[in-house]
Amino acid sequence: MKMLLAAIGLSLVALAAPQAARADTLADAQRQALLRALDDEFHAEAFYAAVLEKFGTRRPFSTIIRSERRHQAKIAQLMTAYGMPLPRNTKLGSAEIKAKVPDTLGEACQMGVDAEIANRDLYHKELLPVVDQYHDIKAVFERLSFVSDSHHLPAFKRCATKN
Repeated sequence: MKMLLAAIGLSLVALAAPQAARADTLADAQRQALLRALDDEFHAEAFYAAVLEKFGTRRPFSTIIRSERRHQAKIAQLMTAYGMPLPRNTKLGSAEIKAKVPDTLGEACQMGVDAEIANRDLYHKELLPVVDQYHDIKAVFERLSFVSDSHHLPAFKRCATKN
Protein backbone atom coordinates (compact mmCIF):
# COMPACT_ATOMS: atom_id res chain seq x y z
CA MET A 1 0.00 0.00 0.00
CA LYS A 2 2.84 2.40 0.85
CA MET A 3 4.45 1.66 -2.50
CA LEU A 4 1.15 2.35 -4.26
CA LEU A 5 0.78 5.70 -2.47
CA ALA A 6 4.41 6.54 -3.26
CA ALA A 7 3.83 5.69 -6.92
CA ILE A 8 0.70 7.86 -7.01
CA GLY A 9 2.63 10.70 -5.38
CA LEU A 10 5.42 10.41 -7.93
CA SER A 11 2.85 10.34 -10.72
CA LEU A 12 1.27 13.55 -9.44
CA VAL A 13 4.67 15.22 -9.28
CA ALA A 14 5.40 14.02 -12.81
CA LEU A 15 2.11 15.45 -14.05
CA ALA A 16 2.91 18.84 -12.55
CA ALA A 17 6.50 18.85 -13.79
CA PRO A 18 5.84 19.14 -17.55
CA GLN A 19 4.08 22.48 -17.02
CA ALA A 20 7.13 23.94 -15.34
CA ALA A 21 9.54 22.18 -17.68
CA ARG A 22 7.74 23.45 -20.79
CA ALA A 23 8.78 27.03 -20.04
CA ASP A 24 12.41 25.90 -20.14
CA THR A 25 11.99 24.02 -23.42
CA LEU A 26 10.72 26.93 -25.49
CA ALA A 27 13.56 28.70 -27.27
CA ASP A 28 13.57 32.41 -28.02
CA ALA A 29 12.61 31.90 -31.68
CA GLN A 30 9.46 30.05 -30.68
CA ARG A 31 8.64 32.63 -28.01
CA GLN A 32 8.99 35.34 -30.64
CA ALA A 33 6.74 33.37 -33.01
CA LEU A 34 4.00 33.23 -30.36
CA LEU A 35 4.36 36.96 -29.67
CA ARG A 36 4.31 37.77 -33.40
CA ALA A 37 1.17 35.67 -33.90
CA LEU A 38 -0.55 37.34 -30.96
CA ASP A 39 0.47 40.78 -32.18
CA ASP A 40 -1.02 40.03 -35.61
CA GLU A 41 -4.29 38.94 -34.01
CA PHE A 42 -4.25 42.08 -31.83
CA HIS A 43 -3.79 44.26 -34.91
CA ALA A 44 -6.68 42.56 -36.70
CA GLU A 45 -8.96 42.98 -33.71
CA ALA A 46 -8.04 46.66 -33.36
CA PHE A 47 -8.59 47.41 -37.05
CA TYR A 48 -11.89 45.54 -37.19
CA ALA A 49 -13.05 47.32 -34.02
CA ALA A 50 -12.18 50.67 -35.58
CA VAL A 51 -14.14 49.72 -38.72
CA LEU A 52 -17.13 48.77 -36.57
CA GLU A 53 -16.85 52.05 -34.69
CA LYS A 54 -16.89 54.02 -37.96
CA PHE A 55 -19.51 52.05 -39.90
CA GLY A 56 -21.58 50.44 -37.15
CA THR A 57 -22.21 46.74 -36.67
CA ARG A 58 -21.56 45.37 -40.13
CA ARG A 59 -20.74 41.92 -41.37
CA PRO A 60 -18.22 40.40 -41.80
CA PHE A 61 -16.39 42.64 -39.31
CA SER A 62 -18.86 41.97 -36.50
CA THR A 63 -18.39 38.21 -36.75
CA ILE A 64 -14.71 38.06 -37.62
CA ILE A 65 -13.69 40.27 -34.70
CA ARG A 66 -15.07 37.59 -32.36
CA SER A 67 -13.04 34.99 -34.20
CA GLU A 68 -9.89 37.10 -33.84
CA ARG A 69 -10.51 37.18 -30.10
CA ARG A 70 -10.80 33.39 -30.06
CA HIS A 71 -7.52 33.21 -31.98
CA GLN A 72 -5.92 35.40 -29.31
CA ALA A 73 -7.26 33.11 -26.60
CA LYS A 74 -5.72 30.03 -28.25
CA ILE A 75 -2.34 31.73 -28.51
CA ALA A 76 -2.65 32.99 -24.92
CA GLN A 77 -3.29 29.43 -23.74
CA LEU A 78 -0.05 28.33 -25.36
CA MET A 79 1.85 31.25 -23.90
CA THR A 80 0.51 30.48 -20.44
CA ALA A 81 1.43 26.81 -20.83
CA TYR A 82 4.97 27.85 -21.71
CA GLY A 83 5.20 30.28 -18.80
CA MET A 84 5.17 33.40 -20.94
CA PRO A 85 3.62 36.66 -19.73
CA LEU A 86 0.55 37.81 -21.64
CA PRO A 87 0.72 41.28 -23.15
CA ARG A 88 -2.46 43.30 -23.55
CA ASN A 89 -3.75 44.70 -26.81
CA THR A 90 -2.47 48.26 -26.80
CA LYS A 91 -3.62 48.72 -30.39
CA LEU A 92 -7.32 48.72 -29.47
CA GLY A 93 -8.71 52.24 -29.77
CA SER A 94 -5.40 53.70 -30.89
CA ALA A 95 -5.43 56.79 -33.08
CA GLU A 96 -2.93 55.12 -35.42
CA ILE A 97 -5.30 52.23 -36.17
CA LYS A 98 -8.36 54.48 -36.43
CA ALA A 99 -6.54 56.65 -38.97
CA LYS A 100 -6.11 53.61 -41.23
CA VAL A 101 -9.86 53.01 -41.58
CA PRO A 102 -10.81 54.08 -45.11
CA ASP A 103 -13.78 56.19 -46.17
CA THR A 104 -15.92 53.35 -47.50
CA LEU A 105 -16.94 49.94 -46.24
CA GLY A 106 -15.86 48.41 -49.55
CA GLU A 107 -12.34 49.74 -49.06
CA ALA A 108 -12.35 48.43 -45.49
CA CYS A 109 -13.39 45.01 -46.79
CA GLN A 110 -10.55 45.08 -49.32
CA MET A 111 -8.17 45.91 -46.50
CA GLY A 112 -9.62 42.87 -44.71
CA VAL A 113 -8.82 40.76 -47.79
CA ASP A 114 -5.27 42.06 -47.81
CA ALA A 115 -4.89 41.52 -44.05
CA GLU A 116 -6.11 37.91 -44.21
CA ILE A 117 -3.74 37.13 -47.10
CA ALA A 118 -0.89 38.68 -45.11
CA ASN A 119 -2.00 36.65 -42.07
CA ARG A 120 -1.91 33.41 -44.07
CA ASP A 121 1.52 34.26 -45.44
CA LEU A 122 2.80 35.18 -41.99
CA TYR A 123 1.81 31.79 -40.61
CA HIS A 124 3.02 29.73 -43.55
CA LYS A 125 6.20 31.57 -44.45
CA GLU A 126 7.43 32.80 -41.09
CA LEU A 127 5.78 31.25 -38.05
CA LEU A 128 5.07 27.60 -38.90
CA PRO A 129 8.66 26.84 -39.99
CA VAL A 130 9.92 28.14 -36.62
CA VAL A 131 7.58 25.96 -34.53
CA ASP A 132 7.79 22.76 -36.58
CA GLN A 133 9.14 20.75 -33.61
CA TYR A 134 6.49 22.09 -31.22
CA HIS A 135 3.42 20.10 -32.19
CA ASP A 136 1.02 21.95 -29.88
CA ILE A 137 2.01 25.36 -31.24
CA LYS A 138 2.10 24.06 -34.80
CA ALA A 139 -1.42 22.64 -34.51
CA VAL A 140 -2.81 25.94 -33.22
CA PHE A 141 -1.01 27.97 -35.88
CA GLU A 142 -2.25 25.63 -38.62
CA ARG A 143 -5.81 25.91 -37.33
CA LEU A 144 -5.71 29.70 -37.09
CA SER A 145 -4.28 29.97 -40.58
CA PHE A 146 -6.92 27.60 -41.94
CA VAL A 147 -9.77 29.59 -40.40
CA SER A 148 -8.42 32.86 -41.72
CA ASP A 149 -7.87 31.47 -45.20
CA SER A 150 -11.05 29.42 -45.55
CA HIS A 151 -13.55 31.59 -43.64
CA HIS A 152 -12.32 35.15 -43.12
CA LEU A 153 -10.78 35.68 -46.55
CA PRO A 154 -13.87 34.58 -48.53
CA ALA A 155 -16.12 36.70 -46.30
CA PHE A 156 -14.03 39.80 -46.90
CA LYS A 157 -13.88 39.06 -50.63
CA ARG A 158 -17.69 38.88 -50.76
CA CYS A 159 -17.92 42.11 -48.80
CA ALA A 160 -15.43 43.91 -51.07
CA THR A 161 -17.38 42.77 -54.15
CA LYS A 162 -20.77 43.88 -52.74
CA ASN A 163 -19.62 47.23 -51.42
